[in-house]
Amino acid sequence: MTPRTVADVLARLDRSGLTTVAPLRLSVGPVRLRLRCAGALRADLAAYFADVLAEDGSDAIEIDILEGQTLDPAPDWMDWAREPGKTGRKDAIHDLTDGRLVFKWRTGVTFLQSPAALVAFGPVGSHANQVINFINTQVLNACLREGWQICHAAAVTNGARSLAIAGLSGGGKSTSALRMMDLPDMAFVTNDRLMVHGGSPVPTALGIPKHPRINPGTILHNPRLHPVLTPARLAELAAMPSEDLWHLEEKHDLIVPEIYGPGRLRLSAPLTDFWVLNWHRDTALPTSVTDVALSDRPDLLGAIMKGAGPFYADASGRFQTDRTPLDPAAYLAALRNVRMCEVTGRVDFDALFDHGRRLLEARA
Repeated sequence: MTPRTVADVLARLDRSGLTTVAPLRLSVGPVRLRLRCAGALRADLAAYFADVLAEDGSDAIEIDILEGQTLDPAPDWMDWAREPGKTGRKDAIHDLTDGRLVFKWRTGVTFLQSPAALVAFGPVGSHANQVINFINTQVLNACLREGWQICHAAAVTNGARSLAIAGLSGGGKSTSALRMMDLPDMAFVTNDRLMVHGGSPVPTALGIPKHPRINPGTILHNPRLHPVLTPARLAELAAMPSEDLWHLEEKHDLIVPEIYGPGRLRLSAPLTDFWVLNWHRDTALPTSVTDVALSDRPDLLGAIMKGAGPFYADASGRFQTDRTPLDPAAYLAALRNVRMCEVTGRVDFDALFDHGRRLLEARA
């Protein structure tokens, strides 16, 4: 029988094995989480979230993680529409009267999202990255309900100035941000999801504890990142045509402390500067960074805005659909007091690094 309520789902899951497991406690900006997970995955999550492990706090969001359990029979899944330019089946949903199930087609992992319970189950041990994403999604959801906005951007900070970088997927925001990490006293904020809350003199930015997953081109063109791959793989990539390398999708985890050392993560920062990459590989024009008024450039704002996805429900418990529109006015309000710039001309990471160095070393 297809489940109709959260209680129906929970009745089919066995959570008894979690009662004797010490929970993992995380602190991310204003959000506290408590994870219950057994087996080897617990140790993997403890290592991954080492920089945000914390003592127990009040009002923690509780998440249960169960290995190998499924719903039989499976619910009647409805595909969640993907973003423009993305192909293939990824997410599917089944709405309950008081919650939502989200299913990952590629891995078979299922998530229960509801005010009453948050559960990840299925082959979770083989797909820790999806569990990590689910945990971080709860941070995003909590912030959204408090008036933050999700930006599709990477960001770094030196404490006084912070630079966020957005662009079309594959446009080089991760490569650009990681190049800025070569500057002294620079800390990594986030790779792909940046929460912004409007304020004065500048807004507050909050990253999520998600280490970058980067493409081979990012690694190849930054010698500091070469330890992520074997010498043999680096040689193979170096022999590839640049066009093929640019479009190669082969994600690798970059654990920031392993490459840059301790103390190089700082999730919360004042947001002073924001660049949108609108450069091109087929032009000879020099790379330029120019001030813009975001209110006059809906095309650039579109590169920044990011939908909350199938896991988000507002404070009233109402879930989004894959047709829920984004609110440009909310983003313009949140990003007020941020210096916005457009990056144009040819794709030149060395030139962009020089622009970033001058900006971030100015401090004031």
